Amino acid sequence: MIADRAARFARVLMLFAALLALGGCAGMFGSNPLRVNVAGIEPLEGQGMEMRFILKLRVQNPNDAPVDFNGVSVELDLNGKPFASGVSDQSGTVPRFGETVIGVPLTVPAFTVVRQAFAFADSAQSGQLPYVLRGRLAGGVTGGTRFIDQGTLSLPTGNLSGL
Repeated sequence: MIADRAARFARVLMLFAALLALGGCAGMFGSNPLRVNVAGIEPLEGQGMEMRFILKLRVQNPNDAPVDFNGVSVELDLNGKPFASGVSDQSGTVPRFGETVIGVPLTVPAFTVVRQAFAFADSAQSGQLPYVLRGRLAGGVTGGTRFIDQGTLSLPTGNLSGL
């Protein structure tokens, strides 16, 4: 009799857990992807010939549930070539139907600076420099949220000598 009750209790508990899991999954299928855009770039002191920046990302959450994160990683390509990467252990929450700005330190290796200087000279004629920013906000039940932002940067045109 006691074993029968324990078995019945275990089945009810498993059914309840399965319903909770299905309810959580159903909420995930109706969610929209996060919108991530570059909000700014500020220089940092580099070491040796490398360049360092703080990349400020504006993360917008168009969903009805907040998104918790506990780290971020990014890779930036310029002109179709890897340019910079960075990681941060910053944590926080992007509120429901809200936004937050996250700062990520980026490092540009010395050889990349030289390679991109030549690519920049080639792109200066078209006035456009394409970029792709890929990244991941770590955390949550699924382990994180990946994002991508791409576009072109307009380069200054005209006489750069100031004359």
